[in-house]
Order: sequence, then structure tokens, then C-alpha cells
Amino acid sequence: MTKVYPLVALAAIVSGVAGMVFGQFGPDARLDPLHTTAGEFAVAGRGGVTALATAVIALGSLALLAGLRAAGAPVRGTPERLLLVWSGALLTAPFGAGPVSRYVTVAAFACLPAAGALLVPRLSGDQVWRPVARTVEWLALAGGLGVLALTYVALPGEGVMLGLVERLLLGADVALLAVLAVWLVRVVWGGIAVKFTTYHRFIAS
Repeated sequence: MTKVYPLVALAAIVSGVAGMVFGQFGPDARLDPLHTTAGEFAVAGRGGVTALATAVIALGSLALLAGLRAAGAPVRGTPERLLLVWSGALLTAPFGAGPVSRYVTVAAFACLPAAGALLVPRLSGDQVWRPVARTVEWLALAGGLGVLALTYVALPGEGVMLGLVERLLLGADVALLAVLAVWLVRVVWGGIAVKFTTYHRFIAS
């Protein structure tokens, strides 16, 4: 399964994003994507597509976490728990109603940038994962700023450009997942982790 997890994760993330994009077209001509959230688009017409796409991304996130653990990536502890909350929130959000769905979505959006920020020093200190540490850092920062912007727009901003801010934040979050998934594929299928472990065993002997 070590080699299966990365492929499942990457395929799920890509197909989930494609499904969410598809679900945004044509549910209601009166809805403005700049001011309307993805959830409101789902309720308007293609809720099934958007809900399925969200669930696929959540399952892809779980496969990514399993793959990271199997490959020995430094994710255990708080980053692992935050990724689990992110995945669980994505699975729950499409089936919630009103405030419940919004609170669950906020939890998801907050957890992933936090997990990325906590991973940065761990990735930087790991020979295998160091090449993606800076990219993860920038995407985590973008996600954190996105959460602040979304909070401002949703509260004192009275929802102005809420849809645009939410989509930009979601893009940063999915990009973070995609970077980890792509590098995991390279690590597992390219044999980087195996070579690195073998090298250290040779030195130790």
C-alpha cells in the first residue's frame, strides 16, 4: 500500500478539484461567483457534484496522510491531527445545514494552513523532504492570510467579495496538498526514501 497511497491521493485531489470547478458553472445565472460561496452554489443547482468533489478531496487527504506516514515523513503529532480534522470537516461540511456547515468549513480552512506551518521546520530538517519545505511555507502563509481575509470579509466586511476570497483560500489549501502529494509520489516511486535509509544504514555500519 505504500506505493498506492500517493497515487490515490494525487488522483483524488486532481479529480476533486475538477469536480468542484465543474460544479460552479451554471447552477443559477443570478449567482455571482465573486460574492457567493461554493456552498451556496451547491445548494443552487449542482449540490451533488460539489458535495462529491469535496468528499473526494477529503478522502484524498486521508490517503495523503497515510502515504506520508508510510513513507516516514515527519507528520506525526499535531500536524497529523490537524490533517485529520481537515479531512473530517470536508466530509461533514456538505451535509451540514446553515451555521453548522459554515463552522465546519471554517475549521477545515483553519486547520490545513496550521498543519502546513507546523510541518515547515520538520520538513526543513529532513533530508528527503527539505526541497519542498519552502513551498509548503509559502502556501501555509497564503492559507493563513486567506483565513484572516475570509474572517474579515465574513464579519465586518459584510460578505463583500466573499466568494472570491473563499476560492483563493481553497486554492492555496489544495495547492499545499498537491505539493505534498506530488513530492510523495517522487519519494515513493523514485526510491528517494529507500536510498536515503540505505545510505544511513551503511554509514552506521
